[in-house]
Amino acid sequence: MQAEAAATLTGLVFVAASINLERIMAFPGLPGRAAESILQLLQVFFVATVALVPNQPPQLLAAELLIIAGVAWTTQTILQLNYVKVRTGHPHSWLAYRVGLGQLATIPFCVAAVMLLLGSPHAMYWLVPGFVFSFVASMVSAWVLLVEIRR
Repeated sequence: MQAEAAATLTGLVFVAASINLERIMAFPGLPGRAAESILQLLQVFFVATVALVPNQPPQLLAAELLIIAGVAWTTQTILQLNYVKVRTGHPHSWLAYRVGLGQLATIPFCVAAVMLLLGSPHAMYWLVPGFVFSFVASMVSAWVLLVEIRR
């Protein structure tokens, strides 16, 4: 169900971004914000998908989670660093909020992977906060791209 929700929301964010594409492209940092929103949803989709593989060794699932989370974390960090370079007149709290949500969306998947490697029976529980924060972070960015951009 998580994969389906993420795929559906990814499509909606694509449509929403296309509606405001000119405005998004006109503001430095917003194209990256759109990419982050889509990336956070794709992260959920890919994690949910690899978690569904039956009889998969825990070490393989851990590696897959680390790859997905690593790519998402690295990409988000690069996009946020690019935003730091171009932001002018924006409060620091905007960046802190964006970075915080991005970290909360990705780190639980890394924790789950490490716990799987350590043989913890509770590792998969860490996927839940990863899913929740990924959805929250993506929807906050989508809100900015759809509503706040019009103010």
